[in-house]
Amino acid sequence: MFFEQCYDKKLAQYAYLIGCQKTGEAVVIDPMRDIDQYYEVAEREGLTIVGAFDTHIHADFLSGLREFAEKGVTVYASDEGDEDWKYEWLFDSDYSYRLLTDGDEVNVGNVTIKAVYTPGHTPEHLSYLVTDGAAADEPMGMATGDFVFVGDVGRPDLLESAAGIEGVMESSARKLYSSVEEFKSLPDYLQIWPGHGAGSACGKALGAVPESTVGYEKRFNPSIIASKTENQFVKFILDGQPEPPLYFKRMKRQNKEGPPVLNGRLPEPRRIFADDLHALSGNENAVVLDTREQDEFAGGFLPGSLLSTYNSQFNTVAGSYINEDEPIYLIIEESRLKQAIRDLVRIGLDKIEGYATPRSLHRYHEEGEGMLNRLPVLKFKEVKQHHDDPNRRVLDVRKRSEYREGHLPDAINKAHTRLLETRRNLNKGLTYMVHCQSGSRAAVAAAMLKRDGFNVEWVDDQFGSIDQEELERPVEEQS
Repeated sequence: MFFEQCYDKKLAQYAYLIGCQKTGEAVVIDPMRDIDQYYEVAEREGLTIVGAFDTHIHADFLSGLREFAEKGVTVYASDEGDEDWKYEWLFDSDYSYRLLTDGDEVNVGNVTIKAVYTPGHTPEHLSYLVTDGAAADEPMGMATGDFVFVGDVGRPDLLESAAGIEGVMESSARKLYSSVEEFKSLPDYLQIWPGHGAGSACGKALGAVPESTVGYEKRFNPSIIASKTENQFVKFILDGQPEPPLYFKRMKRQNKEGPPVLNGRLPEPRRIFADDLHALSGNENAVVLDTREQDEFAGGFLPGSLLSTYNSQFNTVAGSYINEDEPIYLIIEESRLKQAIRDLVRIGLDKIEGYATPRSLHRYHEEGEGMLNRLPVLKFKEVKQHHDDPNRRVLDVRKRSEYREGHLPDAINKAHTRLLETRRNLNKGLTYMVHCQSGSRAAVAAAMLKRDGFNVEWVDDQFGSIDQEELERPVEEQS
């Protein structure tokens, strides 16, 4: 059996290419939208991709299932769960597809893939047991999608916290408990191949190790250890879940209704130069997405720009601050352009119209074509000095769980990945001193608020430098 784990670091996402070397057939489990990457692996190994599987309707990236279907590849999707969470784009289509329920099997040469219904993270979630028939008559491993991770299990709150369906969080957690109970009966040797690793927002404590075993997770996974009773598990799994990025709701919708088809063609933005940037300065009908480091951005940026430094959070920030129908112009080094396009396409931001290099931006300013804005910078000692200023407020853009552990007096808490939605409750007549744990989340949040007309100051400082006695905590959490 051929097995390769394909990893995207920014979204901490794992896809799996599994094949039979005897027949030369292969399938992909949980593919991303830019499926050329899987064809490259298959071609290298002399395999032909004949099938593609989804474990569930994803919330954090656009699935490549439809791209494979467009190429005539048979696709496999869940037919479990309730009627609200079906793959609508498959119904009455001309695609080659099969809807799977618990216990269904698919043979790929000597390899057998068996669907196991594992609801809780989502109502329709399937995991897949994989048996290498050339070597054994029992499964080697399980592709668990967003059911069981290394060190965690999939969060059951997203239908409510991300998709906006009220009143389903606790019931989903109880379904997840039942799935975990079934998981415990699997043989300890069985390998676990998760859908995500550390850095994903699909759980709260995912490990960085790429795979595990049932036995190890039963002994050391805190969420599974907490499943001694149903109520204990529900309380544990719902407590401390991070605020989901704003784009998760859109991913759910698009994966259910059908992502737009790329057909192997990624956007090809045109290169723009210094004299073109004037038309973009302050343009409300386009988004200038600046990918430079935060201190470079603060020192001078095109008016109206958003900041999403090109690092591991690039997708998450861009997806949380840009709508799918907005034209995007990147400020980016040319060497990073192709990968940045892939990163944006993976979360459905396809309208990448143009790009300029940082050098062109500097030339635009130096040659007098136009002025650049700057982001005022503070340290925490200066924030403290302004505490009694009625025209200033502290805006803490960390996660709610971080805020609860200790925050500045009278600070407002709004997670940076939800700020596009929650900013409506802020007052444009005030100046907000925006901070996080180290300054990076605060920088992107301050840039977004400034674009929207707010008065902001960026706190570029380490929160850990503040004396713990100066922090406030909720009364019930004080010791």
